[in-house]
Amino acid sequence: MKKEQKRTLKIVWPIRWLWIGMIAIVSGVILFLFGFMEYSTSPAFCPSCHIMEPYYQAWRGSSHNFVACVECHYPPGKPQTILWKKFQAMSQVVKYVTRTYSSKPYAEIDDASCLRSECHSSRLLIGKGKVVTESNIIFDHRPHLMEERRDRQLRCTSCHSQIVVGRHVEVTWETCILCHFRGKVSPRGAEPIGGCLGCHRVTDKPFTLAGITNTHMNILMNREGVCQDCHRNVIQGEGEALRDRCLICHNQPEKVERIGELPFIHETHITKHSVACFHCHKEMEHKATVVPRFEYNCNTCHTKTHSPQLLLYTGRGGQGLPDMPGGKYQANVDCMACHPKPKTNPSNGSTEITFTGSINSCPDCHNKKFVEIADSWKTLSNSAFTYLEPRLKNLKARIEERKKSPPSDRKETLETALARAEHNLSFVRAADGIHNIYYAAQILRKVKEDLEAVAKGLNIKLSNPDNSPFALGGADGCNILCHDKIGITVPPETVKYKGKEMSHTVHKEMGLTCENCHRFDWHKKVQLIAKPEDCQTCHEI
Repeated sequence: MKKEQKRTLKIVWPIRWLWIGMIAIVSGVILFLFGFMEYSTSPAFCPSCHIMEPYYQAWRGSSHNFVACVECHYPPGKPQTILWKKFQAMSQVVKYVTRTYSSKPYAEIDDASCLRSECHSSRLLIGKGKVVTESNIIFDHRPHLMEERRDRQLRCTSCHSQIVVGRHVEVTWETCILCHFRGKVSPRGAEPIGGCLGCHRVTDKPFTLAGITNTHMNILMNREGVCQDCHRNVIQGEGEALRDRCLICHNQPEKVERIGELPFIHETHITKHSVACFHCHKEMEHKATVVPRFEYNCNTCHTKTHSPQLLLYTGRGGQGLPDMPGGKYQANVDCMACHPKPKTNPSNGSTEITFTGSINSCPDCHNKKFVEIADSWKTLSNSAFTYLEPRLKNLKARIEERKKSPPSDRKETLETALARAEHNLSFVRAADGIHNIYYAAQILRKVKEDLEAVAKGLNIKLSNPDNSPFALGGADGCNILCHDKIGITVPPETVKYKGKEMSHTVHKEMGLTCENCHRFDWHKKVQLIAKPEDCQTCHEI
């Protein structure tokens, strides 16, 4: 009996230890799995795979670095949903160990992860939740997430998809630009969804451009759609979706062939899988500042037309004078600012549209008194043409008569001056001086000087004209044309010179003109040319 008991004990003890060992192993595995699952929820686990290192570094330097990865990548929900996400995560570990992983992992973030109560409150979707970004951009989440935009239902990650170092799940401005401007750009500018003021906040902060101080609040008061009169070429690129980009993710021909089915493409990629727009579309660039001098390329379509206007506007084209760019050109004001009215000519069956200019456009940027300035310029410039053109014709005929005489240096000088006068007069006539009034006035003064020089060389005395058209290039002309009409007093009554008070009025009463002491290069560019010895004729300095 004792032998049988001993034999039973010998059999039972190994089985007991086997069970104990198996229970211990299973318990250890379970504890390990639970521990590993707990550790796997820590952000420190993510860079264990080297392919996750860039994303981890992007997260660590971002504004979300206090939020664990799983808080966003595992949406709140039912236990089975979380377990499914856990299984997907574990499968990624298996793929990494077996070297079957993708070098560019893709993750989706559900809107519920962002809008949970302890993160971003859903109050943004209830009422007006406008925010102003660091770039002074106005934004409201509600219409973007609660309503379809361009027939597409956006997700949080449609805009918040930036993943670079220091910017993890932050706004990708390229997406905003693409959506607002795609298909909304024409040769006459861009018409973004929501308009410029839908995103940009207008401030009363003063700025100075082309020597003039103004504010956007003042310019845009009671006006709409004029931002691009000054801010041109604000969009670069067309945002097209290239077929080659499909091949980055897809290699099935039948899927790539569906690139033209836009409702299906956008529903699948944006709404269902939160694919960022710029993964498929080429980026568009938007700069809302006054860019460096843009190109006026009318001649691309209109050969040998508008060239005089363009040259005058940019302060070029006149002979014997320095370049004098106009104030509007220096401020980057585009042609469309003064040429807003479409004009067609249906009589010849053409559908071509020409945008014409009107002095009634002046109050759009200036006060109504500037219309009077435009009218005054027309009157004064016509007076100048009436005086100059017949005298040019007469002097040209006299020069032709002298061609029969022996050549001389004097005659060549007169012919050069007359040719320059003829070019300049024709140039201002063709260009319409209103495109750059100050420069046009200087050119007409130069024509008068050249004609007087030619007449003197021919021993001809020209009659004295009404000097008002030719005074426009100096301060007196500025007052006649502009300053008196808009209530600006130039020059000031007195100024300090060499520590003493000097009266402009007294000198004017003595018969002196502004040009006796000053040189006027272009608008607001005045140089003192008088020297102390010039003043010593009358004063002790």
